Amino acid sequence: MPTPTKGPRLGGGPAHERLLLANLAAQLFTHKSIKTTETKAKRLRPVAERLITFAKKGDLHARRRVLATIGDKTVVHELFTEIAPLVALRDGGYTRITKLGFRKGDNASMVQIELVLEPVTPKVRSTRSSAAAAPVADDTVVDETESDEAAVPAEETEAVETSEPVAPEESTEAAAEVEGDAAEKADDAK
Repeated sequence: MPTPTKGPRLGGGPAHERLLLANLAAQLFTHKSIKTTETKAKRLRPVAERLITFAKKGDLHARRRVLATIGDKTVVHELFTEIAPLVALRDGGYTRITKLGFRKGDNASMVQIELVLEPVTPKVRSTRSSAAAAPVADDTVVDETESDEAAVPAEETEAVETSEPVAPEESTEAAAEVEGDAAEKADDAK
């Protein structure tokens, strides 16, 4: 026996709910944005995102899987040819739900669900040091096998200052007395 969905069903039975969600998805793909109740939009989101994921695959089997849900071939063609290339680089999150307020008649919470068709900006990987995040000069050749930190060219300086080596410390009677007291305390602690 299939597990029933959580919460109340939209409409009458499960078949009516599937048809309602398929029609909402078809309208979303046709108009790119629809206004509906919050409950319907939250139930529509996983259905629409699954169909868009099928459309991104683009093969015949995926087209037939989408056609099994949405019966209109023109909507499916639009999904595969227009919407799928726009979201090809996006890894999920194809829809956006924006709250609009409450409906006047029955005070139902209304939302606008829309497709996110803006181009995705890839995230820049953060590195441990800020010097590694500096841009690499164009004339520098970077071997792909080197690490990110080795790929950054070193800054050139005009002169290097040298210092004389530090002289070793001379022990005094007071220092020897302090070291002797510390050794006695360590022996007492054991």
